[in-house]
Amino acid sequence: LKRFSTVNALVVQSSKCKTQPLETSVNCIYIYTPSAMPSLKLSAAAATVLAIVASADIVRIPVQKTTSLREIAKQMVETGSVFPTPVVLDDDAVPIHDYQNAQFYGPIKVGGQEFQVIFDTGSANTWVPAEACGFFTCWLHPRYSESKSPTYKKDGRKYRVQYGSGPVEGVFGQDTVTIGHIDVKDQLFAEVSQVSFGPLNIAFAAGKFDGLVGLAFKNISQYHIPTPFEAMVSQKLIDEPVFAFYLPTDASQQGELAFGGIDKTRFTGSLVDVPLISETYWEVSLDSLSFDGSEVVSKQKAIIDSGTSLLAGPTSAVSSLAQKVGAKSIMGKEYIVDCSKKSSLPELKVTLGGQDFTLTSEDYILEVSGQCLFAFTGIDVPAPRGPLWIMGDIFMRKYYCVFDYGNQKMRIAPVAKQQEQEAMVV
Repeated sequence: LKRFSTVNALVVQSSKCKTQPLETSVNCIYIYTPSAMPSLKLSAAAATVLAIVASADIVRIPVQKTTSLREIAKQMVETGSVFPTPVVLDDDAVPIHDYQNAQFYGPIKVGGQEFQVIFDTGSANTWVPAEACGFFTCWLHPRYSESKSPTYKKDGRKYRVQYGSGPVEGVFGQDTVTIGHIDVKDQLFAEVSQVSFGPLNIAFAAGKFDGLVGLAFKNISQYHIPTPFEAMVSQKLIDEPVFAFYLPTDASQQGELAFGGIDKTRFTGSLVDVPLISETYWEVSLDSLSFDGSEVVSKQKAIIDSGTSLLAGPTSAVSSLAQKVGAKSIMGKEYIVDCSKKSSLPELKVTLGGQDFTLTSEDYILEVSGQCLFAFTGIDVPAPRGPLWIMGDIFMRKYYCVFDYGNQKMRIAPVAKQQEQEAMVV
């Protein structure tokens, strides 16, 4: 919609933004509703576009791509700014995330105070740094102040979640969480005082994201606290009980998280339905994964996960797949591929809930600093949650993913290329 300069929109996210043509304010959030534009005189083409976009009260949150904590930490080690330290996990920890590769984040407010957060479909609690968060971890991050919020309510229960790189700890509080123009009142969230990301601690201190908004199901949140999205649904704050991610392949472009509706300009073809098999993560059946027509795994589980940038699966299966691709292991963690062979590698076919999705070598091979990385990593999640495959941002950049809470399913279609999206609004 950036090119559709004859239409004004209602700006609701930043006090620095004013009502102005869309093409001049790409860093603002625009909420498109019929009532917001009662006096506009539109051409037939413009009316068609707005009918698509404003068919529901869609709340659009811009998500930015940033350097991952892992890359920040790597650069710090290479320059001698910090030395790697070992990470010790609790015996009972079942870490799904460590956020070392997380790259997409966007804005929220808690008690009127602004934060940049990862919107994570693979977890279900919401947390931001508190005033008690230590200087060396949180010195570059805004810290939530209870005294600055007239809507704050004390809860006091302890918060502790174990990630792959260490625990995040704090206490729960209650306040208004604002996402776009929607105020979710009395939302329970964690005021974090300790972020123990191991060797990534100092990287978090310098990183772009401040906290996290979980978008999985309350069944996996501490104390079964509903997520802000689930609160939106129960409080009837959005038109449809859905949200959808658009993650661009071009790092210079801005992504989008939409609540309450679906933007048909973001995908091509038809959305296909993939039923959920669990109300924990956004978990679906992985019927099979095959490479060059040869099946690698079958009849396992997968989650669609915005908090993981790569694709992940059981270590042994990923190792077997890497061998088929011709990738070589680096220190037992990463795999590299001969860049000269990238164009000749065959497709990967992933079958989820009876629907086939393909990833080409352009999708599953990443060119980084002159090397070609295989975009899979090993993760061993024990039963009953595992074995588990994670369809992270690599998958979500290729496919527009609609998280349909009301109908307990994923709806997925190929992402529209930038030219196709612009063609719909010219």
